[in-house]
Amino acid sequence: MSVYKDNATGKWRVIYRYTDITGKRKQTQKRGFETKREAVAWEHEMMLKSQAKLDMTFGSFYEIYEADMADRLKDSTWETKSHIIRTKILPYFAKKSMNSITAADIRSWQNEVIALRKKDGTPYAETYLHTINNQLKAIFNYAVTYYDLQNNPCKKVSSMGKKQASEMRFLTVDEFSKFLDGIMDKQKSYVTFMTL
Repeated sequence: MSVYKDNATGKWRVIYRYTDITGKRKQTQKRGFETKREAVAWEHEMMLKSQAKLDMTFGSFYEIYEADMADRLKDSTWETKSHIIRTKILPYFAKKSMNSITAADIRSWQNEVIALRKKDGTPYAETYLHTINNQLKAIFNYAVTYYDLQNNPCKKVSSMGKKQASEMRFLTVDEFSKFLDGIMDKQKSYVTFMTL
């Protein structure tokens, strides 16, 4: 066993040895665990990650996903994906094991996300809800493709939100004329809208 108590600090430490993709023996460690149970749990999670076993938590799988995908996407794209995953997905699924997440869990999560509100109290746009759902679906698709997850639980659940925003509403000529009459005394606004 590679879990030790550091007598100087009274905390637990783990030394984890593994073989990397090239066949080289490597070692990593982590210190500062309050209990032996926490240290053993971390060691177990590292073992699952290194062996690509889907008993690992969703949070650990996200670290694998992030390490692979972050360099394959533009920085701005990855930042958007990462923000959505960290704020809207990980709080719900981080501690559940990948292979235990069900369609019912996804549906429950969707209901909670739909109920979320922005700071001003308004609900999220339908297109944003659709984007959030797509990020979760992408992680499970990655697990199906590269880690032999049996199926993507998101496929059993209808998507949330809408792919496209509703049509934009344009002013008629009469509505625009009334609008201009209303801002006639505001010189800069009048000139700006006339230019547009």
